[in-house]
Amino acid sequence: MTNDHTASPALRAVRPPATLRGDVTVPGDKSITHRAVMLNAIASGTATVTGAGLGADCLSTAACVRALGATVRRLWPTAELTDDLRRDPVSGKDDRADAVLIVEGVGLTGLTEPADVLDAGNSGTTSRLLTGILAGQPFFSVLTGDASLRSRPMGRVVEPLRAMGARITARRGDTLLPLAVAPSNLRGRELAMRVASAQLKSCLLLAGLYAEGTTEIVQPEASRDHTERLLAAQGARLNAEGLRLRIEGRPALRAVDVRVPGDISSAAFWLVGACVHPNARITVRDVGVNPTRTGILDVLREMGATIAVENERIEGGEPVADVTAESSRLRGVEVGGATIPRLIDEVPVLAVAAAVAEGVTVIRDAEELRVKESDRLAAVASELRRLGAAVEEHPDGLTITGGRLTGGEAESYGDHRMAMSLAIAALAAAGPVLINGGECVDISYPTFWPDLERLAPGSTREL
Repeated sequence: MTNDHTASPALRAVRPPATLRGDVTVPGDKSITHRAVMLNAIASGTATVTGAGLGADCLSTAACVRALGATVRRLWPTAELTDDLRRDPVSGKDDRADAVLIVEGVGLTGLTEPADVLDAGNSGTTSRLLTGILAGQPFFSVLTGDASLRSRPMGRVVEPLRAMGARITARRGDTLLPLAVAPSNLRGRELAMRVASAQLKSCLLLAGLYAEGTTEIVQPEASRDHTERLLAAQGARLNAEGLRLRIEGRPALRAVDVRVPGDISSAAFWLVGACVHPNARITVRDVGVNPTRTGILDVLREMGATIAVENERIEGGEPVADVTAESSRLRGVEVGGATIPRLIDEVPVLAVAAAVAEGVTVIRDAEELRVKESDRLAAVASELRRLGAAVEEHPDGLTITGGRLTGGEAESYGDHRMAMSLAIAALAAAGPVLINGGECVDISYPTFWPDLERLAPGSTREL
């Protein structure tokens, strides 16, 4: 359960604060940012992406589409356009907070052969969605990632793409990165997905853009629908009927401006933190509440959480709201089935809530977590036990008996969601928690530690 991010780990100490209060705005939604950059890169025209999240994963997507011939630039508050997405050209500050990006698309057939290997870093979204685009190109390309990503399954996208006519080879029986993609002519066909995965669904939809005829995708369960929303806005010929999606090949996509809401996966840490702390009230402003992503709100409410969703509106085709959570008396619940795809990224922090709730929480049908940045089921079970929780691990989930967290030392495994979940666990623990490898939060939430310090002054420091 290691990756490149653990090469020089830093030890982060978090101690339980007396109070946990304030407002916070989390980074722009990672899933939407990936898609806004990638889909506008293959559209005609120029798009403005406001509030883009610029953690390491989204920077990987930007770097890959640039290498393929599209332009992605950042518009700074000084109104200066720069190709450096991270550093302010005036102050020189390394600033990866929410940004305004300008994406100049090259059209569906305008990508060019990259001069070097494409590097998706730690981003599964980048690797899987980009493979769908590369499969339909008239040029050769090679895609890789960091050590963690090179251990995560790619066969689930390679197999159906090959059924469409793609020519892809990869490591270990064509199941692992790096992968090589040769020119091919894709043909639309019916594809039945074996797992409910927004990454797989999006990969096939993007390949369908380059295919001759109609590509029909049948999902086992619904998953986040950001790709469908953006493609429809761009003019793709896309039809959805329940779990069945149809997309016509060779459309003329037009660039569209996107306003990216706050990432609910990042907001979930603060919402759970407020619920498990005895003296807390946190409001997360401008967070995305797309119903395919709000499983965490539904489950927390079922557990007895005090959560209010206010100021609901639609921005850029996505539902947005302010969400407030307060100290709550939580109880154990059962979570599984169709709910899991709606909160798959939030399971680690949900497990923290379960660890301090009254009674038993059972999480099932979550075997997908074994092939994330770490084996998250194994990681959650191991590290929560080290902090005093009673956790039983199953092939597809966890059984957690609520009680009291004692504190101690824990390992992030270089997994950003594990590091942040352990920090939230520390807020409700009897003593400090020392997190090994806390710097990996940069993958999705570069300002997490400063935000925690602002909400709970004096609660965290790097050792």
